[in-house]
Amino acid sequence: MKEITAIIRMNKMNVTKRALAEVGGWSLTARKVVGRGKGKVDYLLLKGAEAGYDEAISQLGPGPKLIPKRMLTLVVPDNMVDAVVKTIIEINQTGSPGDGKIFVQAVTDAIRIRTGETGEAVLDTILPANTEVPI
Repeated sequence: MKEITAIIRMNKMNVTKRALAEVGGWSLTARKVVGRGKGKVDYLLLKGAEAGYDEAISQLGPGPKLIPKRMLTLVVPDNMVDAVVKTIIEINQTGSPGDGKIFVQAVTDAIRIRTGETGEAVLDTILPANTEVPI
């Protein structure tokens, strides 16, 4: 099993979730985060300042700004890592700074608290429509 952590643009969240559901529907956790890469300027702020927006001008300062992003975390079987990573890249790659990063790490075990199941058996996928779920 591998844990995939992806940091993506806020506006790419919904289309990324839909694409991941089509690939295998893996359960995921998403968090709002802020951060920055090596760049020192938020290019959207710079565009706004050039257009004369006071809000953007007031945000430009001497130091780097933290940019809002989304952080997705998924745990998938080893055989799905390439497909999931490829999907995240295809959806989020614009060719501009700030497209994000993907980190892949090994997971040694997983345990479902409710049942005590371990390993890949705990990895959830989204069930197709009209599937009965035992209670």
